[in-house]
Order: sequence, then structure tokens, then C-alpha cells
Amino acid sequence: MQRTKLNASQYWCYGLLLLVILFFALIRFHLRECPLERDEGEYAYAGQLMLQGIPPYQLAYSMKLPGTFAAYSLILAVFGQTPAGIHLGLLLVNAATTFLVFLLTRRLFDTLAGLIAAASYALLSTSPSVVGFAGHATHFVVLPALGGLVLLLKAIEARRTWLFFCSGVLLGLAFLMKQPGVMFGVFGGLYLVKSEYRDGRLDWRGLAPKAGALVLGSVLPFAVTCLALLAAGSFHKFWFWTVQYSREYGSIVSVGEGLRLLQYNAALVVKPAFWIWAIAGVGLSALLWNRRAGARGSFLAGFLFFSGVAVCPGFYFRQHYFILMLPAIALLAGVAVSSVRQSVLLEGWHRVWSFLPVLVFLLAFAGSIFVQREYLFAMDPLTACQTVYAGNPFPEAVKVGEYLKNHTSPGERIAVLGSEPEIYFYAHRHSATGYIYTYSLMEPQSHALEMQKEMIAEIEAARPEFVVLVNVPTSLGRLPASETLVLSWAGAYLRGRYQKVGTVDMNDPTDYVWDDAAKNYRPRSRSFINVFKKTESAD
Repeated sequence: MQRTKLNASQYWCYGLLLLVILFFALIRFHLRECPLERDEGEYAYAGQLMLQGIPPYQLAYSMKLPGTFAAYSLILAVFGQTPAGIHLGLLLVNAATTFLVFLLTRRLFDTLAGLIAAASYALLSTSPSVVGFAGHATHFVVLPALGGLVLLLKAIEARRTWLFFCSGVLLGLAFLMKQPGVMFGVFGGLYLVKSEYRDGRLDWRGLAPKAGALVLGSVLPFAVTCLALLAAGSFHKFWFWTVQYSREYGSIVSVGEGLRLLQYNAALVVKPAFWIWAIAGVGLSALLWNRRAGARGSFLAGFLFFSGVAVCPGFYFRQHYFILMLPAIALLAGVAVSSVRQSVLLEGWHRVWSFLPVLVFLLAFAGSIFVQREYLFAMDPLTACQTVYAGNPFPEAVKVGEYLKNHTSPGERIAVLGSEPEIYFYAHRHSATGYIYTYSLMEPQSHALEMQKEMIAEIEAARPEFVVLVNVPTSLGRLPASETLVLSWAGAYLRGRYQKVGTVDMNDPTDYVWDDAAKNYRPRSRSFINVFKKTESAD
């Protein structure tokens, strides 16, 4: 079998791809010590519990599927149970995803398009506009989704059933990371059907074994997860949180409010890299005027559409949700540059003009980096966290967790009244309740009061050594229409049973007051964290 030799231009492209990956890896390495935000804290705490042999949904309730928990447990095992370890793991995930964007785009178009797409994805996915440095589940969705799509294209070309099965497994893992990942599986299935549509009819005989293998592979990760949780005894909680409550959560935001959120957050996402998105728009238009792009039109348009739909569930349109769209946007940017360059060459212009679209992209790429230079290069990790998450107690949670770790034994439990599960992770202590967020308790949904009663019962039964009250609006999530039983209960429960031993007063800078000095300390800021220790009389 004769090997295909690489020409000089391909060597240059692969070298530049490596430089792109290393460049953004160095940026992420520089910011690796960023304190965890609350989603990262949830995944980290759940992953920490899994390393201790405790299954998901037993000590930490969540509406998210457990794939990202498992991914975090692997990262924690390899890189250590620290924010730096988590962000080093994310660095590798991002590098692998960037490479898969290159492979997918090259298979669909050419090497130049692949390089442009990879550079675009690396830039867009690192931007603070999508909270790209945080280890959100969306990063872990796109990695197996892209792997599944690359394998799917190879399977269609090679016509090998086992490749369809492997593609399905990866697409199924994308769903297991987070529910919107199912959209990539739906897209893959529909694209397979389209590929078997020839001469005005569908080849059912050829489609059946391929589709069967793809579906079987897609279902397998979820089926194995359900069986494992059933055996562990936590399937009931898993089903309630990921299906029943998740359905309620997805119906809270109205369509009108969702459109306003889309308009607002999409502008934030696009603004720092506007010209990259504009170039992607040219790539989409190439489906109409470039023969090669038109031949791949069903994949390009379908990938963009289903990636966009994946951002929509619940109409929340949070900035990090848009990470699910970035591979499609990056792919179209690559298509744009390659298509324009090809058109210039076909029109018979001087060859030097064929480098113009590449130059335009490089200017857009450099311009986006320049706009974000403070965050990418100048800020230290703590400042970067405070800039992106202003008003949230993420740096403060580190100190609270350390205090709790130093003042408790491993067997003692703690409770956090707020939505800061990262405190449990930092403290390396188990929660006294599975409710690691108060968001769900404060939402206008039918289970709220029942959830508050269950949280109260769990805390009273566990009699935690410490209780942390996070009096921060962005953490409590209290709304005008919220049920407030748990808040009124907290005041009565703490009184007489606990004494205040710490106050984190979120001034500028934050004041940390501990032990005897905290007993009569009154916060000067509206946002603060109080730490309470169980009194001897409560025993």
C-alpha cells in the first residue's frame, strides 16, 4: 500500500495547526489557577464523590446527565483535585476538540479550510464572551460530538458497520455529557439517511444495517448509565432530576423573554470576534455560489442548524451555551476562506491575489485577540475571575472551603445554603443535603416547596458540623415569587444550635473575619457569607 506524501504547503499547515494549539494552550495554562465557578464546582464535587465510590445523585442532586461528572472524575484522578488540575484537563479537551475541528473541516473541504476552522474554534472557545475558560459541560459535549461526526463521514465513505457503531457511541456520549448533545446525534442520523438517498429514492436495504449500528451505539452509553445507577440505588433521584424536574426547568422562561435573552447574550458572544462570525456568514453564502461548498451543503447547513437548536433548550441562551455552535461557525469560516481563494484562482487572477482571503482572516483573527488582550495575556487568574464573574463569590469560596477543611474531620458533614457547590469540593467534605443549589428551590416550579421541605429534613437529620449561609443574590437566586420556607427555617434552626465563626464581607477588597472576631461582626456589604459552627449544647 503506497503512502500519500505530504507536500510543502501541507507541512506548513500542520506546523501552523500545532502553533495554534500551543498558543491557546499557553493562554489556558497561564489562567489555570482561576477559582472554580459554580457549574465547575458542581462537576468537581460530583467527580470527587465518584472517586470516593459514591454514585451520582446520591449526595449531589443535579438536572444534568452524569457524563461530565465522570469526565471530571477522570481529570481529578490524573491532574489532582484542584482548580489548576481541572483547567489543565480542560486545556487538553480544548486542544483535542480543536484538532477534531481541523479533521472534520479538512475531510469536508481541504487542509487550508481545516486550519482556518481550527484557529477560529481555538480563539472563539477561549474567549471570555462564552466563558470559555471555565470547564462547562458544553466543552465536553462538542468533543465526542465532533469525534462521532468525523467517524460518521468515514463510515459512510468506507461502508463499514463497525464504524457506524463507534460513531454512534461517541454521539451517545455527547448526549450523556449534557442533554442538548442529543441534537448532534439527531443530525448524524438524518445525514446518514440523506447519504443513502440516491436517484430519487431511499436505499432502505443499504440503510438498515448502518442506521441500526448507529442507533445501537448511540443508545448504549445512556443504557449502561441507567443500569449502573439502578444497581447503585440512585436511579430514582437520577430520573426525577434529569427528566421530571428538567422538564419543569425548561418551561420557566417564556418565548418572549427567551428572545430578549437571545438578543442580549448573542450580542455579547459575537462582539469580541465579530469579523470571524462575519467570515462564517460568507462561508454559509458559499453554499450558493461555490460548487464544492454546495456539494457539502446538506452537511454544512444541517450542522449549523442543529448546533443552533442545541443552544435553545429552555430559552435561557446563557453565554457558554453558544460553545455548542462554535464548531459549526469555525467550519464555515474555513469554508469561506477556502472558497473565496478557489474562486480567485478560477477567475484567472494573479496568484498573489489568492492570499487575500487568508490575509483578511488573519486581520480578523489578530483583531479579536487584540480586543481581548487584557483578559488573555495581562490579567492574573484572580483578576480574570473577578472581571468575568463580578458579584459572584467564587474567589471567596476558596477561603471558605479551606477554613472548613481545616476545622473539620473527614467524617463530619457541612451544609451550604446557597448555590456554591465548589465549597464542598474545596473543603473535601460531604454535603449534609443533596441540594447543592438553592436555585431550584427558588424557581417558580411545582416541586419547589416539596424540595425545600426535603432539604430541611436532610439537614436536620445529618446535623452538620458547619452551616454556610451565602447571602449573595446571584447565589441564593431568590425571586419575588419564590417560596421562602427554607430561608425562614434557617434563621430559627441556626439560632441556639450554631454560633457564627466566620464572615466573608464582599467589599472591595473582600474582608475575611474568623472565629471570635466574627461573633459580633456586622457586614458592610449587601453581599456576604456567614459561617456557623455547631455548639456543644446542640450535640
